[in-house]
Amino acid sequence: MKIFLLLDPPTITAQQIKVALVNNKPAFYKPDKLKQARKELITHLRPFKPSEPLKSAVHLDVIWRFPKGKNHKHFEWRATKPDTDNLQKMLKDCMTEVGFWIDDAQVVIEHVEKIWSDDPTGISIEINVLEKFKEET
Repeated sequence: MKIFLLLDPPTITAQQIKVALVNNKPAFYKPDKLKQARKELITHLRPFKPSEPLKSAVHLDVIWRFPKGKNHKHFEWRATKPDTDNLQKMLKDCMTEVGFWIDDAQVVIEHVEKIWSDDPTGISIEINVLEKFKEET
């Protein structure tokens, strides 16, 4: 399954959950920008939801295409924050919530890239279901 989410990829990540003290106890909360980014991702993912959640192991390829400014070239690596692991965490959590798979622990192979891009900007996602057993090499 190949998907392209046509949007400016979020730069806020799941890593940016905040902590406040409530009655001298830590209370974790999601800032409004994080809630909005999750909502936007979920809205863009929903039309591509499979009829049933995947139940097998999954190979996930993702290319994050960020809008380039004056100082970058088309397809130049984006070697700045946010980190790929933090971006992926939020994306996979949203894909789990939408129903692409039962649990994002099913993603056993993952390839992630971040690049600067002219139009279109967005997130390119490819999901491949893997065979039940890995062949010996």
